[in-house]
Amino acid sequence: MDISLLCVFLPLVTVAWGQYSDYYYGPYNYGDNDEWVNVYRQGFNFQCPHGQVVVAVRSVFSKKEGSDRLWNYACMPASQSLGEPTECWWEEINRAGTEWYQTCSNNGLVAGFQSQYFPSVLDREWQFYCCRYSRRCPYSCWLTTEYPGHYGEDMDMMMYTYDYYIRGATTTFSAVHRDRQWKFIVCRMTDYDCPFQNV
Repeated sequence: MDISLLCVFLPLVTVAWGQYSDYYYGPYNYGDNDEWVNVYRQGFNFQCPHGQVVVAVRSVFSKKEGSDRLWNYACMPASQSLGEPTECWWEEINRAGTEWYQTCSNNGLVAGFQSQYFPSVLDREWQFYCCRYSRRCPYSCWLTTEYPGHYGEDMDMMMYTYDYYIRGATTTFSAVHRDRQWKFIVCRMTDYDCPFQNV
């Protein structure tokens, strides 16, 4: 290929990539000095600031601390195209010791987590804090890989692309390891109001 043609086309490719590719989110700020939002075997309630959504989840496991985990979350503002959240709520409780699948109802996005530890099953129950943005609807949804990759490992899940949002999760619970693996449900949101809503 002629070098002069390369000099002409390379800037065009760069501009097109910048216009149509996904944007990188990071780096993440997990709050003051990267402190955990809980201590072992204690409940916690974490909510992003108004207008922000969860974009990263970090956790470490300790067998000697009741097979429990420390948790931390990072938030970032939702895209300006979504506007301000019009409603926020806590979803139903997902019981400890069981597998479960849940998305935010009413087309909501995950903006927080609440959890309580149960020593009788060495597991936690969970609730999502969800926020709805007008009547925007999810599309292009997918499941992440499992976090952590194996039971008992540290976990560090990050959203690497802009305009993708966590809408829920599915988890499996190991009665042997007394730990969970998570797959997060990730979607894009429309830039327009939709005539329908999910349940």
